Amino acid sequence: MRGWIRQHRTAVAAAFAHMKGRSGFLMNMLVVAIALALPFAGLTLLENLRPMTDKLAVEPEISLFLANDLPREQALELKPRILSTAQAMHRTAKLEFVPRENALSILNERTGVGDAVTALGTNPLPDAYVLKLGTPLNAGEAMQAEQLAAQLKALPGVELVQIDSAWVKRLAALMRILRLTLLLLAVALGAVVVAVVFNTIRLQVLSQKEEIEVSRLLGATDTYVARPFYYSGALLGLFAGAIALGAVVLALQPLNLAIAEFARLYASDFRLSPPGAALSALLLALSAALGMLGALLSVRRHLSAL
Repeated sequence: MRGWIRQHRTAVAAAFAHMKGRSGFLMNMLVVAIALALPFAGLTLLENLRPMTDKLAVEPEISLFLANDLPREQALELKPRILSTAQAMHRTAKLEFVPRENALSILNERTGVGDAVTALGTNPLPDAYVLKLGTPLNAGEAMQAEQLAAQLKALPGVELVQIDSAWVKRLAALMRILRLTLLLLAVALGAVVVAVVFNTIRLQVLSQKEEIEVSRLLGATDTYVARPFYYSGALLGLFAGAIALGAVVLALQPLNLAIAEFARLYASDFRLSPPGAALSALLLALSAALGMLGALLSVRRHLSAL
């Protein structure tokens, strides 16, 4: 066990020696950091928005517009059927009947188009019901309200159904698109990181060709020779990830100043928070893993060619 630890300690020391004083290695680290900064920033933004979208809720109203030629008696008979349909989906609801006369008065008060409607000679507005769902809906429950609206649309005499929580569903869909976009971006930039580390380790292997040949003559195995290069790749990814995280945290300061002014207009104290300890550790581990992967691919290809 002690021998195994000593070998890895020697490999880490050799990896730091390879990094020390090599301007090319530092430049490649900066390139990797820039490639990692963009997905890190996107993930930070999504993590700050996720609690808002999860807690976002509205008290939706489902408006049911009846057919113009539906008699008032039949319109009133729909009330128990509407309530029973809502209760069948385990939704507590309050139902309000809006006669066409009242709807016309409300329209006139809010829009001032009474003269235009009077010129038509008849009231073009139908009777309607407004179903107020008792509990708020978040983005995940918006689908249930959509299903309820579809069932209400199938009732006889119902001409049109509108639900005002559709925007919550659209917001959830937008968040899914943003997550997918971030994932694709992270995969693409992860490939860039692997390619940069691959090329960096390749140059290291070629520059130490003579040392590798001497080590083999002295009995060193390929695993022993390759181990410092693996650590070099992992350290490159780790340090680049730390630089990227630091850049993201620093960028949050001026962004929060601008966001604070905007949020104040909406009486909100929203601000972007830096990644937490667990998320930061995960990002650094992924950065080191990408560096290790690039080094592994490079060493396996070029060390065997020596």
